[in-house]
Amino acid sequence: MNARKDINRGLALVAVLWMVVVMTAIVAVMSQTSRLNMKMATAAGDELRCKWACRAGTENAMALLAEDLRDSDALDDLWSDNDEDFNDVPLERCVYSVRVQDEAGKLNVNTATKDQLMALPYMEEDIAEAILDWRDKNDDLRAEGAEGGYYENVEYPYSIRNGPMRTIRELLCVKGVTEELLYGEDTNLNGQLDYNEMDGDLSPPADNGDDYLDEGWIAYLTCYSFETDTDAEGNKRVNINQANERQLERQLGISNSQARWIVQNRGKGYKSTADLITNKSPETSQGSSGGQKNGQPLDLQTFSQVADRITVGGGKKVPGKININTAPREVLTVLFGGDEQAEQVAYAIITERTSLVGGFTSTGDLMNVKSVDTAKFKQVADQITVRSNVYTIRCYATADLSGARLMTECVVDRSETPCKILYWYQGANY
Repeated sequence: MNARKDINRGLALVAVLWMVVVMTAIVAVMSQTSRLNMKMATAAGDELRCKWACRAGTENAMALLAEDLRDSDALDDLWSDNDEDFNDVPLERCVYSVRVQDEAGKLNVNTATKDQLMALPYMEEDIAEAILDWRDKNDDLRAEGAEGGYYENVEYPYSIRNGPMRTIRELLCVKGVTEELLYGEDTNLNGQLDYNEMDGDLSPPADNGDDYLDEGWIAYLTCYSFETDTDAEGNKRVNINQANERQLERQLGISNSQARWIVQNRGKGYKSTADLITNKSPETSQGSSGGQKNGQPLDLQTFSQVADRITVGGGKKVPGKININTAPREVLTVLFGGDEQAEQVAYAIITERTSLVGGFTSTGDLMNVKSVDTAKFKQVADQITVRSNVYTIRCYATADLSGARLMTECVVDRSETPCKILYWYQGANY
């Protein structure tokens, strides 16, 4: 009998021990689950915190753009050079940084010529022609391009645009364009050479391991840029193909003889505002000659003063003009032909604009650069501007506790009030 009691007690002890083990395991699992849930809740909260931090940074940048003076836009304006408001701005348990880029400082892929596309780094002729085929309105196949038939027969078929690109990432749909070509090494698009972007193949993205940041085509191409046909004060520009002598004299503040010369020499119409000057145009005014029957041509000084107030068109929006105050060396080089001489001109322009507070205030000021003679100016006169309307705002937020990160990208048109959002992406991870 005692032996049986001992056995029963032993079994009870074993059962209790098993219950303790099971309960311990349950507690451990519940504790681990609880910690996991806590981490997930923290991560979710930090993600939400980063989301609104990015929104705050974007709104901050939009406010600065709205308040910015519109007479000219340069890289020393607050929207571009603003450490206090844009770099590591603290919020509750997170920080954000903002980077604003002027889209007019880039080459517009919807208006660029083949030669301009070919002048871009790493561009190949078949890709350039495929881009032109993608954006044109016909199905005529260029020698090395690609039309609808190509895209309809790939593994996952899609339709060709046959029209202007709507976002710059649409380039990834074009035959031959890769993420490496579009984004380069700067996959987070912050304009800085981060550690993982100079360590070769050790961590993504793949890079060449040098100390130079290859930003890719996205740093040089846009599809958004345009200029309104207004001057620095927001007034409608004077159409030199339509205005009479009195209107030209009164609205531009030029002499009667200069106004007469403009009317007498426009023939079937000026194709460019730069047609008002020639290689023989004097540097400064030669004095009044009101009685001169054939009028008096504009001197370079006078042209520079009125260049921003005249037009040969009359459209409300002119797409694709490049802001010579914000365009990087690569884009300025493309603008002037893409060769070694063009690169020297680009360096000269950057040196000159850096020495000016607020940069160039008129496109005519470009002729003050020693490397830009009248011929070179006339080559680019209708492709340049000193003001901008469309900007890309990228905001980067990082949570203090979890280290969660989020990036938002917003393209805004500030020619409208309030700023019009043209493109928005949240959680960008390229």
